[in-house]
Amino acid sequence: MEIFPIGTFYGDAVYKYDAPRQGRLFAGHPGRIVLNPGNNFETALRDLDGFERLWVIFQFHENAGWRPTTRPPVPPKGRDRVGTFASRSPYRPNPIGLSCVRLLKIEGITLYVDEADLLNETPILDIKPYIPMADAFPDAKAGWVEDQERDLWTIETTPAFDERLQWLRENSPFDILSFVEIQLVRGPFDDTRRRLEIDANAKTGVLAYRTFRVNFCYDEPSRKIVLKSLRSGYTPQELQSPEDKYGDKNIHRNFVEKFL
Repeated sequence: MEIFPIGTFYGDAVYKYDAPRQGRLFAGHPGRIVLNPGNNFETALRDLDGFERLWVIFQFHENAGWRPTTRPPVPPKGRDRVGTFASRSPYRPNPIGLSCVRLLKIEGITLYVDEADLLNETPILDIKPYIPMADAFPDAKAGWVEDQERDLWTIETTPAFDERLQWLRENSPFDILSFVEIQLVRGPFDDTRRRLEIDANAKTGVLAYRTFRVNFCYDEPSRKIVLKSLRSGYTPQELQSPEDKYGDKNIHRNFVEKFL
């Protein structure tokens, strides 16, 4: 069997932790699928613009190997891991993914979509229309998903955090709030979040997103997390250095100048 990419997805999610778990749950993750030219894909796209949603079949191009079990973002009560075939884990024997995205428009061989949970430069293997009559089974049993922990934490923000977040949204491609929600919805004590530091005495924490840091406080009785502030992860000395490994120091310099 020969399988080859028919195109490439382009979006703002560069690292694995940038992509939301199930794009529909976190709207505002747009991107575009650019099909390969010279294959008569213009004709293949005919009549697709009348569909609101698409099934996108893609390759998990950043993964190597597979695992027989996986730890879901929100596991079932009393269990830490589930079987890979009972999950949407990207670590599969064949690294093939399936995502239901919302179609915004088609221009030539470019499809503009939203609610995407794909990484930038993901190879696209196929596109199919989502047909509610055939694809939706709202009453179907969902196995262990029905036993997921429901007592999740509430995430709130402060004006100081909102001001910085809005500036970043207008001046960078980073989507920090969705990342924070995904990372902290199970609470600040999830030991799978390796970019998380907790001060249990002060009831505060710091979550790293790329080279930015989110400061928050938490209250266990109310199961509430408040995002207090957003700051650069670079020191003043690092910002003065011409070395720019991640290509984002200009954003940080402008951010620091704005909010000092």
